[in-house]
Amino acid sequence: MKVKLITSLILTMISSQLVICQEKRVQEKWAIAIHGGAGSSASLTDEKKKVYEKHLLAALKIGTDMLASGESSLNAVQAVVVYLEDCPLFNAGKGAVLNIEGIHELDAAIMDGSNLKAGAIAGVRDIKNPIKTARLVMDSTQHVLLIGEGASAFAKSMGEEIVENSYFSTKERVEQINSIKKQKENPDPRGTVGCVALDSKGNLAAATSTGGMSGKKWGRVGDVPIIGAGTYANNNTVAVSGTGHGELWIRRVVAYDISALMEYKGLLLEQAAREVIFNKIDPMGGSGGGIIAVDKSGNISMVFNTQMMNRAWAKASGGYGVGILK
Repeated sequence: MKVKLITSLILTMISSQLVICQEKRVQEKWAIAIHGGAGSSASLTDEKKKVYEKHLLAALKIGTDMLASGESSLNAVQAVVVYLEDCPLFNAGKGAVLNIEGIHELDAAIMDGSNLKAGAIAGVRDIKNPIKTARLVMDSTQHVLLIGEGASAFAKSMGEEIVENSYFSTKERVEQINSIKKQKENPDPRGTVGCVALDSKGNLAAATSTGGMSGKKWGRVGDVPIIGAGTYANNNTVAVSGTGHGELWIRRVVAYDISALMEYKGLLLEQAAREVIFNKIDPMGGSGGGIIAVDKSGNISMVFNTQMMNRAWAKASGGYGVGILK
């Protein structure tokens, strides 16, 4: 009887300590993280690294300025991704990869953690900023995902900027697809951009945009516009944006799985992210990507299983950073 009583007291004390620890965790007023794709560092020169860092910090400043002034996380993540779509360094918008026919097909998604609303588009060829149209799908329709010509028609009807497919091309991307056609290079599933944020009202949001896999065929769609795979946000847990081999991200429902591990199993953000990337994706041969995430307290996780992931982050408490290599 005494043993049971002592055990009960110990468990009560441990439980109390855990509650105290949780209560003492700092609640950030706002927090933000961005990524510009992951992959090999083989061709990364010091000069190129500095250019990437410059643009990552410029995108970060857009988001931090908005969040610091009280703007919503939803508006902040959209604005950051628009900047990254307009920057030819990344595989989204201008600078997106080409499919095997030499055509750009773009995907994007955005999600509001306050109400679980989401908007996405896939396989579009002429929308200058896909993330803006994804937001319009969420805000102005009863749907979540529009594709191809239908998505383009919707964008036009809403006054979004429409461009020729050649607008998205860069010299590097043309050289890349020519190399793939000559079988000198393998199709590449990496290079997505994304942003996650927590705002001063406690709302989480996630936005992701991509040109998909270079050399893709047959109207291939990856994880980005599949809510719960490459993009997810829930005020009760976390906002996640991923970059990697989309097929595996879809099969593992990566973004939602991180949220579910936190909500149902009580894992902390970093634990959940590492569990999914290293213990679930890695065994499937999915070495080629990672995630950025911000939880409801403003904790940030940037977990990846590649040599590099373009990333940057900031918090209201003053911490910020930019990184490329591990």
